[in-house]
Amino acid sequence: MSPPVFIFVGHSGSGKTMLIEKLLRELSSRGLRVATIKHAHHKVALDTSGKDSWRYKQAGAVMSMLVTSDELQLVADAVDRREPEQLAQRFLGEADLVLAEGFSHAAGDKIEVLRCECSATPRCVVEDGLIAVVTDVEEVYPQLPHFALDDINGIIRFLLDRLTG
Repeated sequence: MSPPVFIFVGHSGSGKTMLIEKLLRELSSRGLRVATIKHAHHKVALDTSGKDSWRYKQAGAVMSMLVTSDELQLVADAVDRREPEQLAQRFLGEADLVLAEGFSHAAGDKIEVLRCECSATPRCVVEDGLIAVVTDVEEVYPQLPHFALDDINGIIRFLLDRLTG
């Protein structure tokens, strides 16, 4: 069984990675096993110190995946189960939830990070699967839940309510 996935979208520089790092630290401290998936539109050196997927692992992700147009990188804690069935079980069902970054055009529940200093225009619309907005722009999508850029506990309550509701 696959864990639930929440996709964080937003313009470059809006703070998606920083937000996910904070969520990872808090969710991990509560005993949840959280995996990350990062989408990159460009070719990147994989698992480089200081880069997003490396930062996610440092923040407490049990697994971190980076997907580019022609490559995929999965970074996980040391693997002691090496048989195909064991690997499939581990990498598809071990996490309690997945926080994905990017994937604006993918199907799924999306939370947009919208910072007015980057752009006041959202990347996604409600019909794209948008379920909430983390923002300092008040007038965008008033029908959706809004969270301040630093409201980590509020965002976590929202995510956990979605998991159990």
